[in-house]
Amino acid sequence: MKDIILVIDVLSAVGLVALVLLQQGKGADMGAAFGAGASQTLFGARGSSNFLSRTTAILATVFFLSNMALAWIATSESREAASVTRSVTETVPAAPVAPAVPAPDKVPEVPK
Repeated sequence: MKDIILVIDVLSAVGLVALVLLQQGKGADMGAAFGAGASQTLFGARGSSNFLSRTTAILATVFFLSNMALAWIATSESREAASVTRSVTETVPAAPVAPAVPAPDKVPEVPK
């Protein structure tokens, strides 16, 4: 499931970038030929809403939702992993420590 959502996320991101780069700016519409602010009066205050802008909005929504789903999956996986794993001190058995060099029976005196 995670892989499918990741593919959807990458495809929507690439499509979103492509659609944003394909769109023309506000001043490049037909109304720009009539003067500086004429595009607002020709298409209304909102401007023209065509296929590219609606598809961009849909892809942006898909991109946002797929990122939210991936974040939710990653959070739930980390919670499950934290509850299953144990501490290192619990998994490694304690080995008895043997002295490396046996202690001598008699300790030599230090000359004064």
